[in-house]
Amino acid sequence: MSILAKVTWVEDRRFMGSASSGHAIVVDASTQKQGSSPMELVLIGLAGCTAYDVMNILEKKRQVVTGLEVTARAERADEPPRVYTRIDVEYIVRGRGVKQKAVEDAIRLSKQKYCSASVMLEKTAEITTSYRIVEQD
Repeated sequence: MSILAKVTWVEDRRFMGSASSGHAIVVDASTQKQGSSPMELVLIGLAGCTAYDVMNILEKKRQVVTGLEVTARAERADEPPRVYTRIDVEYIVRGRGVKQKAVEDAIRLSKQKYCSASVMLEKTAEITTSYRIVEQD
């Protein structure tokens, strides 16, 4: 599968980006910050990738999920290239009767098998995970 991504300079250190999906996004490394920086977008990509996997796996395990939030906090190297060196990913799963083992299995499968972003980022960063299950009425 081939994906095309393109950015076009707008002004200063700001670009308009798009990919094969056709959706546009502001990529902003300027001081005004009218959009996410390239490295912020990498972290958002990781969070989105693993959130998709975990939700998909939990649905297949017939878990009643009413909400999912994934937060990724990262540290970067001090010197160029300023790659991510540590990423802590936290999952907050809301639902009714969601099983701890199901969440643990979903996170493990995402991290080790399905989330391409996680597998790539593990080449430079230690990725840790944690989760909370919030029971909903």
